[in-house]
Amino acid sequence: MPSLESMNRQELSRLFPIFLVAYNSEWPALFEQEACNIQRSIPQNFIFRIRHFGSTSVPEMVAKPTIDILLEIYEGTDPDFIITSFRDLAYYYTPQPENPAPHMMFMKGYTPNGFYGQSFHVHVRYPGDWDEIYFRDFLRIHPDIATEYASLKFQLQKKFEFDRDAYTQAKSSFIQYYTKIARENFQKL
Repeated sequence: MPSLESMNRQELSRLFPIFLVAYNSEWPALFEQEACNIQRSIPQNFIFRIRHFGSTSVPEMVAKPTIDILLEIYEGTDPDFIITSFRDLAYYYTPQPENPAPHMMFMKGYTPNGFYGQSFHVHVRYPGDWDEIYFRDFLRIHPDIATEYASLKFQLQKKFEFDRDAYTQAKSSFIQYYTKIARENFQKL
């Protein structure tokens, strides 16, 4: 059986299709628990902040049942130490050259046989203003827009069930539009 690292994006999309579930009130506690695991594994002087974002962080939002975590680390933190720490926590490392520095993401709950247990995505960034947090907060205080976003996600899930990249790309104009509004209305996060 091939390893996850040896699979291409199409193989991974087939193995890990897009599916949406109703909001689970346990997601915030699962985030807190995993954030504590991360904080125990990585020295505090490396961590600027850890935040829950994505649809699992918006009450009553339908979501892929993957908890997204934004881990902001200080510049100068040893990337090899971070990679080793996450591997010790059973995460799969995926370099993200298209994302902001330090270009790292970690995934948990993914196996060569498909999903197993609770899945997590940890997006590692240097401190800064992140669009994901603006969008999260906007949806939290605008349930009508959250409902519209949920409807869009259902439509796109049917169309792109086995193409994660296309699913993500198809949501981007909606996300960018409301993120821009949020940035104009919220103070620096």
